[in-house]
Amino acid sequence: MATLKSISIRLKSVKNIQKITQSMKMVSAAKYSRAERELKQARPYGEGAKQFYEKAEVTAPTEAPQKLIIAITSDRGLCGAVHTGVSRNIRNELAESGENTKVVCVGDKSRAILQRLYSKNIMMVANEVGRKPPTFLDASKLTIAVLNSGYEFNAGKIVYNRFKSVVSYNTQDIPVFGLSSVQAAPKLDTYDSLDSEVLQSYIEYSLASLLFYAMKEGACSEQSSRMTAMDNASKNAGEMIDKLTLTFNRTRQAVITRELIEIISGASALSE
Repeated sequence: MATLKSISIRLKSVKNIQKITQSMKMVSAAKYSRAERELKQARPYGEGAKQFYEKAEVTAPTEAPQKLIIAITSDRGLCGAVHTGVSRNIRNELAESGENTKVVCVGDKSRAILQRLYSKNIMMVANEVGRKPPTFLDASKLTIAVLNSGYEFNAGKIVYNRFKSVVSYNTQDIPVFGLSSVQAAPKLDTYDSLDSEVLQSYIEYSLASLLFYAMKEGACSEQSSRMTAMDNASKNAGEMIDKLTLTFNRTRQAVITRELIEIISGASALSE
């Protein structure tokens, strides 16, 4: 049977944890409202960039394509299965066709999950993600790092979490293409006066736009998921506090009753 001291120590620790989770929930709620507001402004960037590839009917080459997968996560946890879903999607694809495929991990969480089995496929890792809201400058820096890495890809995708509601999101991917794939598009003639230099400039800008859009979607999904997770953790801590309080009171009552029995027994023995 647990002693009163051990129960009181555990009760105090659970109360401290509840204070932390409640504070994290309030902080995540404030960050979520800002992330949702900024996401509405960022969605045209992603939708506009995707429209070009769809209208031109750009497709990946069928013969041994050099693939690039960009995982949009962050450095911070305690937000449910947000990062796990992205990493699982990439891990399943690498298990099927891992050759000629490189991965760019945006955030330490995806790197920590993927490096156990697919460390050779990881090309680079972007750190310090999630502490502040993502900006277009961050997406531009990441785009420059990817294009200057020396890895010439002709097809790939950005795997991210698309925000749906406060309690819902799903893992999706956005296709990205290299210059050779865009030049071979059947309906590229729809757009006039597109030489290789203009196409290269647009590919760089569209990749930055898609990364910015995906990072905004991921940030909003992460904050909403963290807010929900911390709310559930606070409720669980409250239930545990109630159970520990009841156990503490019962144990204290049992100790008092035992001491009274010992006093009465001792007094009866002396009177005899």
